[in-house]
Amino acid sequence: MDFIQIIALALLQGLTEFLPISSSAHLILLPIIAGWEDQGLAFDVAVHVGTLTAVVLYFRKTLTTLSVDWLASISQRSMIGESRLAWAVLLGTIPVGLAGLLLGDIIETHLRSPLIIAITTIVFGLMLGWADWQSKQQRDEQGLSFFDVLFIGFAQAIALIPGTSRSGITITAGLMLGLTRQAAARFSFLLSIPVIILAGGLKAIELIQSDLVTDWFAITMGTGISAISAYICIHFFLKMIEKIGMWPFVLYRLVLGAILLQLFMA
Repeated sequence: MDFIQIIALALLQGLTEFLPISSSAHLILLPIIAGWEDQGLAFDVAVHVGTLTAVVLYFRKTLTTLSVDWLASISQRSMIGESRLAWAVLLGTIPVGLAGLLLGDIIETHLRSPLIIAITTIVFGLMLGWADWQSKQQRDEQGLSFFDVLFIGFAQAIALIPGTSRSGITITAGLMLGLTRQAAARFSFLLSIPVIILAGGLKAIELIQSDLVTDWFAITMGTGISAISAYICIHFFLKMIEKIGMWPFVLYRLVLGAILLQLFMA
């Protein structure tokens, strides 16, 4: 990988992992459009580690509280402090974990085409806009019920289809349930932690088994750039989301989807 490719892909991962515009779609499409060779498994693991580092650092205080209260809830067999939210994050991760194990090969083989990405970019972008427009936005993530968590969890499983956007579909589901924009985004970001760990872990296992030569310069640069850009992205997204709403991202997805349809259906 050359220097420009490293920077571009790492920035792209960091900036799009937490915005509702689909990081997987951009990482698939940029090499196709730029004519680059596939960046390789090791680099994919690196940029995932970068975004994981960013979200863990940003929510470090919240995660500490959740972990302590979760362990206390296990020992005392009752909900303690923030343990309800911790259990919600774990429960919401189960559907995507099962879907990844059962359908991962099918998705990797048949659903990574630019045409599918174009369609999902448009369709789920419109769903995000509709959810933002109709949402009552009266609840926070602390009040999520068992049904609410499963609803968001199953929505997250749909994001295995490239172009859907994990953050986009989970924020959409949260808004449909009446969460505020910030609450929907915060819960989406907390949900991302076990998902990124699972996805990065699977890729790391594949990497270990593959015996590929590792470009440590690309790995180090990719991890650092994706971590810094993701941290900045989370910070400003949560600060601005109540003011700007979801429609800038909806419009971006519609334009991107239209361009992709034009490019790959011509």
